[in-house]
Amino acid sequence: MIVGRRGGARAVASAAALGLALTACAGGQQEGPGAASPGAGARHTPTEVVIAAGSEPDTFDPVLGHARWGDGKVTEGLLRLTVGLGVEPLLATDLPQVSDDGLTYTYTLRDGVTFHDGTALDAADVVATYEAALDPANASPVAADLTALASVEAVDARTVRFTLSHPQSSFPVATVLGVVPSERLEEGQVAASSTVVGTGPYEMDTLRPGDRLVVTAFDGYWGERPVVERATFVFAGDDAARVARLASGEVDAALLPATSLERFAGDDSFEVVRRDTADFRALVLPEGRPVTGDPAVREALHTGLDRQALVEGALAGAGRPAFSPIPPEAPEYSDVLEVEADTTAARRVLDEAGWVEGRDGVRVRDGVRASFALMYPAGDTLRQNIALQVQAQAADLGLEVRPEGLSWEAIEPRMRTHALVYGTGNPFDADLSTYPLFHSSRAYVGFDNPGGYRSAQMDDALEAGRRAADEGARATAYQQVQEQLAQDLPWVFLAYVGHDYVIRAGVWEGYDVPLVEPHEHGLQGGPWWNLPEWTAAD
Repeated sequence: MIVGRRGGARAVASAAALGLALTACAGGQQEGPGAASPGAGARHTPTEVVIAAGSEPDTFDPVLGHARWGDGKVTEGLLRLTVGLGVEPLLATDLPQVSDDGLTYTYTLRDGVTFHDGTALDAADVVATYEAALDPANASPVAADLTALASVEAVDARTVRFTLSHPQSSFPVATVLGVVPSERLEEGQVAASSTVVGTGPYEMDTLRPGDRLVVTAFDGYWGERPVVERATFVFAGDDAARVARLASGEVDAALLPATSLERFAGDDSFEVVRRDTADFRALVLPEGRPVTGDPAVREALHTGLDRQALVEGALAGAGRPAFSPIPPEAPEYSDVLEVEADTTAARRVLDEAGWVEGRDGVRVRDGVRASFALMYPAGDTLRQNIALQVQAQAADLGLEVRPEGLSWEAIEPRMRTHALVYGTGNPFDADLSTYPLFHSSRAYVGFDNPGGYRSAQMDDALEAGRRAADEGARATAYQQVQEQLAQDLPWVFLAYVGHDYVIRAGVWEGYDVPLVEPHEHGLQGGPWWNLPEWTAAD
C-alpha cells in the first residue's frame, strides 16, 4: 500500500507474476565549491527535482542491464510495464502479433520517433539492441531473459520479427528492454555507458561518477513534454547521508530506511510514501563449503530463524516474512517452503547431523567450527540490521555468523565462498524472477546465482516453466521449482522489504500510484518511477 503523510492508503493491484533485478550501492559525495547548489530555494518549483538515490548504477546501458524493466527515463522499449503489472505499447504501435505456435512475435514501430542524437528510430536499432544483449562478449544479464530467442530481424524499416526456438510465455515482458541506436552500438556504446542515447522523455545531461546524474527534458520527444524538465539524482549509498541531505534541504526526495521516517512523518513539509514490494532479502549460502554447503546447517537456518521477529527488529515492521522468490500474491506461489520458526527442531537437525556444541556455544564437527562470514554492503543499514538479527538468532542454534560490511567491489569476488545478504525480486513474471537466480547456466554470472547452485532437477523445472504454454503447465512447473528449493535450500528467504520514501510536499502531484515495486528502486523506482507524468501541485 501507499501510505502518505496524511494517512491515506490505496489497495494495490495483485501481481499476476514475478521477475528479477538488482542494484549495487555506492557512496555519494558532497558538491564542491562553485558548483550549482541543489539546495537553492529556486529549486522548489515543479520544473526541477533533486533526488537522493540509494545506489549508483554500474552502467547506464540497457544492453548491460540498466533499467531492466523499462523504466529508465532515457531509453524506451517496445513495450512498457503498467501500474497494474501488465504490458502496453511504447515504441511499438500495438502489442505484438503472436503466431499460433507461439514462436514468432511481430512488432510495428511508431512513426516519427527520434533518438537524442537526432537519428530516427527504425527496425535496425531494435535488431542491433537485442543482438548486443545476446552477444556473449557483452556478458549481459539481460541474456538470461532471452534464452529462447533464436533470431531477430527487420522485416522492413518499421517492422521487427522475433523468432523463438521454443515458446516463452514471459517473452513480452522481456521486450521492455531499452532500445539504443545501432550506430552507437557499432561505435562501442556497450563499453561507453556514460554516453547512452535513447528515445525517452529525458536525455543525459551530466554524469559525475560517484556523485550524480542530471537528466533534462528532450526537446524532440515524440510524446508529451514532462512538467519536470530537470532531474538530478544524487548517488548516496549511505542511509545517514540521505537523511542528512533531505533534512538540510539539499535534496527534495530520498529513499530512506523505516527507522528514519519518524524525523519527517510529523513535518508538513514532507510526505512519506510507502510501497508494497516483491523485493526480498535472503541468505545466499555458497555451495561446496563445509558449513554453508551442509544440508543440516541450511535446514537449521530455514527452520530456526524467526522471520517475523526479524521484520519487526531489522525492518522496523516495514515488510513481511518471505519464504520464496515468488511472492504470495502470484498465481505460481506455493506454500511448500513455509515453516513456523522452531529453534528446538532446528537444534535437533544439527544434533542428528553430528554438529556438537562446544564450550563457547559454537558447534563443531570433525574439527570444523559451525562458523561463517555473512557479507552485506557497507552503508546499507537495512542489510546490516538483517545480518545482525541473523547473527543473534543463529547463535541460539549454536551457529556463529560473522557479519562483514564491505563494498560491492570487495563482495563480488568472495561470493563463491562467503554467505551474502542478497536482495532482488520483481512483481512481473515468475520465469524472470527464478531462472537467472537458480539455473545452472547462470552460476557466477555477475550477480545471477551468486552461490553457484546447480541442480539438474531445478534446470528441468525452470525450462518447463519458461516453455509453459498454459497456466496449468506453468503452475505445475513453478510448484516443482519451489519444491526443489525446499529440498536443496540453496538460499534462506527472510523478508519482503517495504520501500519507504520521503518527498517534499506541495510541489508535485502524480507520484502517488498503487505500484508494487521490484528490488530495483534507485533511479528507476520510488515515487519517481513515473517522473515524466508528474504535474505541478495545485
